[in-house]
Amino acid sequence: MLVLAWAGTTFAQVQPAPARGPSTAEAIQQLEHNWADALKTGDTAKLGQILAEDWVGIGSNGKRGTKQAMLADMKSGKMKLGAIEFGPMDVKELDDVAVVQGSDIEKSAAGKDSQSVWMDVFVKRAGKWVAVRSQTAKVK
Repeated sequence: MLVLAWAGTTFAQVQPAPARGPSTAEAIQQLEHNWADALKTGDTAKLGQILAEDWVGIGSNGKRGTKQAMLADMKSGKMKLGAIEFGPMDVKELDDVAVVQGSDIEKSAAGKDSQSVWMDVFVKRAGKWVAVRSQTAKVK
């Protein structure tokens, strides 16, 4: 009886909850913020970690771009973001794929404002989320 009473009190003690990492939605939203930060600072190494090697984006001008082209534009100074204000983001997780839709107001380095809506597709590869596809449209 004594053993049963001891075992009952031992198992009845509240165990601390295991530390949890960010949810998929939180992780993807953070990647979107990191992406914007990389564009603002010209940090091609940071952006290079977010974009998969096979990333392709369709810009608001309808043109297709690759990771290599985007990084080259950043290095040359052709692409730089002045500031960004994100609207709500909606993340849908489908196993190892996450789709995020959002909006933002961007200020170019030259000070021109534009509003966009966009969608990015992320895939979990080797335990890490990377962007594989993007599409952006300007709001008039």
